[in-house]
Amino acid sequence: MQLHLSTWPEVQAYLGRSRTLILPIGSTEQHGPTGLIGTDAICAEAIAKGVGDETGALVGPTINVGMALHHLAFPGSMSLRPSTLILLIRDYLTGLTQAGFRKFFFINGHGGNMATLKAAFSETYDHLALLGIDGAEEVRCHLSNWFMARSVYTLAKELYGEEEGSHATPSEVALTQFVYPEAIKRAELSPEVGRGQSIYGAAAFRRNYPDGRMGSNPALATPEHGERFYKAAVAEISEAYRKFAA
Repeated sequence: MQLHLSTWPEVQAYLGRSRTLILPIGSTEQHGPTGLIGTDAICAEAIAKGVGDETGALVGPTINVGMALHHLAFPGSMSLRPSTLILLIRDYLTGLTQAGFRKFFFINGHGGNMATLKAAFSETYDHLALLGIDGAEEVRCHLSNWFMARSVYTLAKELYGEEEGSHATPSEVALTQFVYPEAIKRAELSPEVGRGQSIYGAAAFRRNYPDGRMGSNPALATPEHGERFYKAAVAEISEAYRKFAA
């Protein structure tokens, strides 16, 4: 069940049986020469829908643009500032709390969102309390990073070893290939790939990781692998959702 494909009476009926909402969040940023710019949002949305189907949960609209300032030296990348993303999350959750929701389960597809999301949760708890919104003390937020699920990490190591890397990874590219097989991209990848450099600003990132990859070999990705990652993530995260919603 998806929020944007529902009517308000349907949402009201859902609130009669559950006050927990899944919110997928990703990013719109470069993912190397063969990774789709929407990779992080695509992955988060696909897994969120799968978890929603598995658990009967309501899934909110995907937050497609995240905190990706360090990718802005690559054409097509977009970003919110951390302060902007914090306010966006705070405002989303304020309205949803007023509507009756109490638990928010974020399925995240982008490592760069993690610190900002945790800050946004703290900002939201305080904001709701200051507003005196009924039920504010019951509000809880949970962050689930699909790429950090144990089953996903184990499968990635089994399939790709050290060539999984940490950005434009074959695991996330494989998942997008499974979701959008018509959009699979191929290109000659250099055997030389940046790795091990700290992340600072966009210019430094482009200099240290000139083709956008971070220690990864996305040429190893296949749609069949993507299906395995999808099933593993949905199964593990569905269990985490059930525990959170209980």
